[in-house]
Amino acid sequence: MNIEKIKDQIENLDINKPSKQDVEAIEETIKLLDTGVIRVAEQREDGWAVNEWVKQAILHYFVVKKLRKIESGELEYLDKIGPKKNYEELNLRVVPPGVVRYGAFCEPGVVIMPGFVNIGAYVGSRTMVDTWATVGSCAQIGKDVHLSGGVGIGGVLEPPSAMPVIVEDGAFIGSRSIIVEGVRIEKGAVIGANVTITGSTPIIDVTGENEKEYKGLVPSNSVVIPGTRPKSFPSGEFQTPCALIIGKRKESTNQKTSLNDALRTFGVDV
Repeated sequence: MNIEKIKDQIENLDINKPSKQDVEAIEETIKLLDTGVIRVAEQREDGWAVNEWVKQAILHYFVVKKLRKIESGELEYLDKIGPKKNYEELNLRVVPPGVVRYGAFCEPGVVIMPGFVNIGAYVGSRTMVDTWATVGSCAQIGKDVHLSGGVGIGGVLEPPSAMPVIVEDGAFIGSRSIIVEGVRIEKGAVIGANVTITGSTPIIDVTGENEKEYKGLVPSNSVVIPGTRPKSFPSGEFQTPCALIIGKRKESTNQKTSLNDALRTFGVDV
């Protein structure tokens, strides 16, 4: 079954009355995701684009699959989707009890500490998913990214048209930071510890004479820390969360040197 035929099958099936061919198309889509042949979202000449039919297939997959017992030694689980297998063959380092769920794809050289990568996610080579970091469903993580301990990369599965969270190549996400609701972190950006960025969080560049505000996007090589700004409510004025761009990481062929320089220069906690 070729990809265009699978796509057509997914887009036109009735999940309330799936045929045998429908179920086969759904399962083949997840297999293609698991092996990295297709992606939930991909970067094209005009920017990132969502493959809605792929996200729809993931939603259908949860409908057609049944709960089953999954065992790991003396541990027992009950779920519809098991973990990925053959880590050695795939050249992935996965530290117990780290888990990559079936239907996610990690390029060779990825390191998963005791963290979690959910179905539909894509993780680029040499990226580190550190201890208790989570990569939510459909999130797209680039190459040479570091997701520090406790980072939460949110899943965006519904609606199928919604853009997932995207962290581009060479970005650094500091400890306990939360990136959700389809936010895009561009190449080389440094997100300090405890920064929370949602689709509506003001991301304010304070490096010039006049502030410049973004939403849903951290520009490439930006150095970001948590901040607050005042907002008036009927009961008074209160500080509300925002993210502050306090500088730029230097363009450098040596990413590690550039990162260390940015952390020292701007005093960013990670």
